[in-house]
Amino acid sequence: MADSKREIERKYEATAETRLPDLSRVAGVSAVAHRGVSELDAVYYDTEDLRLAADSLTLRRRTGGGDAGWHLKFPVASGIRDELREPLSDTLPRSFAGLLRSRVRERALVPVVRLVSARDVHHLLDSDGALLAEVSVDRVRAERLTGGDGTASWTEIEAELADDGDPAFLDAVERRLRKAGIRPSASPSKLARALAETAPKRKRNPDGRARRPTAGDHVLAYIRHQNEAIVALDPAVRRDLPDSVHQMRVATRRLRSALRTYRKILDRGVTDPVGDELKWLAAELGIDRDQEVLDARLRARLDGLPRTLVLGPVRGRLRIWSAARRNGSRRRTVAVLDGKRYLALLESLDTLLAAPPLLPAASRAPGRALPRAVLKEYGRLAARVGHALELPPGQDRDLAMHEARKAAKRARYAAEAARPALGRPAKRFAKRMKAVQSLLGDHQDSVVAREALRTLAVQAHAAGESAFTWGLLHGREEATAAARERELPAVWERASRAELRAALGG
Repeated sequence: MADSKREIERKYEATAETRLPDLSRVAGVSAVAHRGVSELDAVYYDTEDLRLAADSLTLRRRTGGGDAGWHLKFPVASGIRDELREPLSDTLPRSFAGLLRSRVRERALVPVVRLVSARDVHHLLDSDGALLAEVSVDRVRAERLTGGDGTASWTEIEAELADDGDPAFLDAVERRLRKAGIRPSASPSKLARALAETAPKRKRNPDGRARRPTAGDHVLAYIRHQNEAIVALDPAVRRDLPDSVHQMRVATRRLRSALRTYRKILDRGVTDPVGDELKWLAAELGIDRDQEVLDARLRARLDGLPRTLVLGPVRGRLRIWSAARRNGSRRRTVAVLDGKRYLALLESLDTLLAAPPLLPAASRAPGRALPRAVLKEYGRLAARVGHALELPPGQDRDLAMHEARKAAKRARYAAEAARPALGRPAKRFAKRMKAVQSLLGDHQDSVVAREALRTLAVQAHAAGESAFTWGLLHGREEATAAARERELPAVWERASRAELRAALGG
């Protein structure tokens, strides 16, 4: 895996005549060390339609300076990016190709911009001589390589925080720069500025008359947002970043739910096959995510026991069992993201959004079309909750509550998708549906945990170990499930109040 670091920096406007103020007067700075001027030559790569730039990603091959090589940067927040580095080579590193696959697909990466910079570097040091930040004055020349032949030149100041530094220190640096009349840059990166300033001039289209958003506009905006989330989370899953698999799975489920809920807006003949593929992807992601959730639950339950009730090598057995299952699921998840079926799904989503199969109801006002879809999902949930409450405790009720959980999730997602159009009523409705989903989810997690605990108990017994602790945890999970079943009627009563539905228009 490529080397990674968190890059926290700020950029400022400058001219060829701009001089840095005395930065030794910044609080915490004991000395300013001038490190001289280095020549940097970087070629930036993207698809011809600039897919990476559209998502604020940067891919470059740079020579010169102390960090020559391939650099790939992912945005985290304003002024913060994760930078991955690979050694200098003639071809794109394989690790970077995988991380960019969800955006690039089968398209070629070509040189789009060349930046040649003269970087005048100053190090801000504390009283121990440790680096606090690097401030540089960069004189940049940009040359467009694809999509035009323009050039541009500018000077800017860059302040980059040292590794593990306090971001507040950059506030102090900025105050000193502002006092000297230096202002923040309007461009988030050199690449963004280069692309803007070297782009071919285009004729402006005359402004058309604005129209009010339709139900179809709102549904498509929600679908587009979830699709963008899937694409953006792909590299995070490959990097095994915390919660990335969960977030990608949620986006997949939300997208599929929207296609199913708003079938009066979008033609099912087109969306159903896409929905089937989204179901497949969510299931594949679930293998890894479900194991992650189960591991955390079992560890938490074990940590909650007094030492006197932990008999035998319980923690070691749980650790080995979890690692074996997690490693296998992790490899499978990455293999899915590398597969042709996943790429075909991403392409089909792009096609759907480029030419949406809108039905006549899509042209209606959101306040008419969207509430009907949300309330239809509520009706499905009400029927499933009622069925679950009629059953006696046992396997049949467990299955019925699991089905009700899935319906609660769809009702919640339907309301969340409608929230931009329906406002506060949809927000309140989604909150109530989430409460039902959370309760039913905890119940289902207890069902899965009991199955795992039984397996662990059998393995421990076969190895001659005490199965006492596993049985104890199994009993506690049974108690948890029973408690959730007792709580369901009250939670459902609050969620099914007529005024919630009336506010939506039902």
